[in-house]
Amino acid sequence: MFSKKNKAISEIDAAQIELYENAKKRTKQKKNLYTHFVVFIISSVFIFCINKFLGIGSKFTLAGQPWSIYVILFWLFLFSFHFINVLFTHKFMGKKWEEAQIKKLIKKQHERIEEMKNELKKEELTIAQQDIEKEKKLLANQSTSNEKGLTIIVAAGEDNAIGKDNDLIWHLSNDLKRFKNLTSGHHIIMGRKTFESFPKPLPNRTHIVITRQKDYVVPDGVIVVNSLAMAIENAKTDDQPFIIGGGEIYAQAMDLANRIELTRVHETFEDADTFFPEINKNMWREISNDFHKKDDQHDYEFSFITYEKK
Repeated sequence: MFSKKNKAISEIDAAQIELYENAKKRTKQKKNLYTHFVVFIISSVFIFCINKFLGIGSKFTLAGQPWSIYVILFWLFLFSFHFINVLFTHKFMGKKWEEAQIKKLIKKQHERIEEMKNELKKEELTIAQQDIEKEKKLLANQSTSNEKGLTIIVAAGEDNAIGKDNDLIWHLSNDLKRFKNLTSGHHIIMGRKTFESFPKPLPNRTHIVITRQKDYVVPDGVIVVNSLAMAIENAKTDDQPFIIGGGEIYAQAMDLANRIELTRVHETFEDADTFFPEINKNMWREISNDFHKKDDQHDYEFSFITYEKK
């Protein structure tokens, strides 16, 4: 690949150099022609005068003509040859030739740019595939790296609704208490939008935020990563890190988690815009279910359900 690239670039450079050298050559030829013409006129007059009027070399003649005539004629021949040479060069390597060379050079450059774009796309695709494979291997290793494993904690409606406009649709006091009790002292892994929904980092927990944004600014103690694999890697010292949202992070974690702590809100929410993935009962078994009726502090009935992976 690299030899081909160097060859293409050399061809373009050679064409540019040739164009520049020919332009320089034409300019020099025209300058020399002008100088030749001026010197020829002045010298011819001078030679004619010293021969005809001053009589220098007046005794030396050829075919009855003074030597100055032959010198001037010979010089005129050289000047004519020089003139024809410049005219010929200008005609075949003048503006039209230069425009043709520029068009040819531009075409080569466009072709090379397209070739480089295609090569870049292939390289980016290869790098992306390599990154995906690395992440898969890392996730495969991490899925069995601890005893309890990764836990998903979520509150979802009967239609799996979990939020709207980056906020919860309900306020359930007992659910918030349960979330605090379960996650305290652990790493909590979340997407950027979930993190931004907090007024400030939650106490007694290590926050790991997943984002593709470069130079994402967070308070001291918050860890920023660019993938779920890296988030789990950063939580490897924790025997039970928690995934706390949002929807895309939940979807990525479903195959990796060993446990789901679900608060099932027994209501549907038509205006929700974020949803939890469907729980595949062939992969997950319910090990506990604690039902709560609605009351003064809770507008909806709900159940605390724990699932473990089969």
